[in-house]
Amino acid sequence: MEKQVIQSVGFRNTKNDKGEITGFQFKVRLPYYRGIFLSQIRPGTLYVDGKKIDNDQITWTINGEEFTNEEMAVDFQTHWATTKPAVLKVKLAGGLEQGYHDLKYGFCFTSSYMPPIIQSGLNPDKESMVFMPEFGHHVNERHLLIV
Repeated sequence: MEKQVIQSVGFRNTKNDKGEITGFQFKVRLPYYRGIFLSQIRPGTLYVDGKKIDNDQITWTINGEEFTNEEMAVDFQTHWATTKPAVLKVKLAGGLEQGYHDLKYGFCFTSSYMPPIIQSGLNPDKESMVFMPEFGHHVNERHLLIV
């Protein structure tokens, strides 16, 4: 795997069973040494050539299974290992034109040993919660070629 989060290998247009180009895909690696469960992922925003892609157009393939962002949010059992890249598939009629494209994508995740919400001991009379920041916010930009 490459050092960058967005991998250059695997960037290509995707086709349906009829051979029609229905979108494109690219791979991302997890920049965390332990691996995480899917419910820990906080998907970010994808920009392709400066245009924002809606999250509902993106699915993640991890361990050979495809997930929407909503499915990942409640999946506490599927583990994403740090040694296996995820494939992000983007629905985009006609895919991307042949040539170079600029991809910018960021995501973050919560750490398995730091809960996202903890009880605050500052005011025991009130139920006060402290929301922990998410860890590992990675924004990566790549200039990649589709042939």
